[in-house]
Amino acid sequence: MSRTIDPATGLPIGAPVLPADPAPRPERLTLAGRHVSLVPLDAAAHAGALGGGAVGPGTEALWQYMPRGPFPDPAAFAAYLETCAASPDPLFYAILDARSGNAVGHAALMRIDPANRVIEVGNILYTPALQRSPGATEAMRLLAGYVFDTLGYRRYEWKCNALNTPSRLAAGRLGFAFEGIFRQAMIVKGRNRDTAWFSLLDTEWPQVRQAYDRWLAPGNHGPDGGQRLRLSALTAAHIPGLPLRRATRADAPALGALQKAAYAPNRALLGVEPLPLLTPADALIDAHEVWLLEEGDGLAGALVLDPEPDHLLVWSVAVAPDRQGRGLGTRLLAAVEERAKHLDLADLRLYTGEKLARTIGWYARHGWTTERVEARPDRRLVHMIKRVA
Repeated sequence: MSRTIDPATGLPIGAPVLPADPAPRPERLTLAGRHVSLVPLDAAAHAGALGGGAVGPGTEALWQYMPRGPFPDPAAFAAYLETCAASPDPLFYAILDARSGNAVGHAALMRIDPANRVIEVGNILYTPALQRSPGATEAMRLLAGYVFDTLGYRRYEWKCNALNTPSRLAAGRLGFAFEGIFRQAMIVKGRNRDTAWFSLLDTEWPQVRQAYDRWLAPGNHGPDGGQRLRLSALTAAHIPGLPLRRATRADAPALGALQKAAYAPNRALLGVEPLPLLTPADALIDAHEVWLLEEGDGLAGALVLDPEPDHLLVWSVAVAPDRQGRGLGTRLLAAVEERAKHLDLADLRLYTGEKLARTIGWYARHGWTTERVEARPDRRLVHMIKRVA
């Protein structure tokens, strides 16, 4: 939790927020993706296709935990959509299949709080045509990107009936953190609703965003549409059994200082700037998995990884100079292997400078073998591999 001490009282207070002015309200616009597009909900345009998957026998479960529905006939459903389309909060979007153009679901941005830069996603309806498809995940990626990257909100909420197990699992898979149960929070359709609360913060978004993008990448899905890397693994906030956590945007200064201290000694050996120092820390957090090892009140080590559908690339292993010689590097390599297992990957890859003989020998002692040497204009890189059970 970010905080400071008030010099006048000696009591802890929250850190300053910049910017502190209200965020823009979301607008009725189009968010286009590869699998789906989100457009302003229009009852006349979308009721027919959407109702085909959401009205009639066998659709009751779609509406079990929704505030409205199920609907007895298409006319009642169209009237519901007209009410939704006219609402400024919740602000509804239809989800259109990119190939057919048909409406296959809807979702809303709601409980919009520009002053505090807080917003919720809800009223999510996925018809069978959208369920368990890349488009279902892409719809959430498009909305979250709009909320964080375009509008600049700080907190993105997901709330659901505490009995709604599929929704709770979806929130975790999408990288939202569980915050607890609000007991007897609502009365819905005459029944009690305990509400499960989840959130995703702007500082966490860079790591979650690149997890979404890795999962949605064409190479992550086979010809049959099956996934290679699981989204629930890509968005994981911890490596099972090890005291590492995902970096947030707030960790960029400490990460940059650690990388600089750990790799600066290699500059004289290489005769050029070490590759890990060519990328700013905030760019690392945006583009790669970054895992941090903390000891006491300081950052002891960091892993920078790139999961690919067929291997895990170790981009950087860094240990603070004052913590070296205590086996932390070995612990970080063990974390790499655990991360690979969690991702269902067996092949590990890395590259390092050919002139760094001690580093190459250290990796070799941990079971890595040299695959090839790559000549670049300013340096030669040794590519190493390891297979884990």
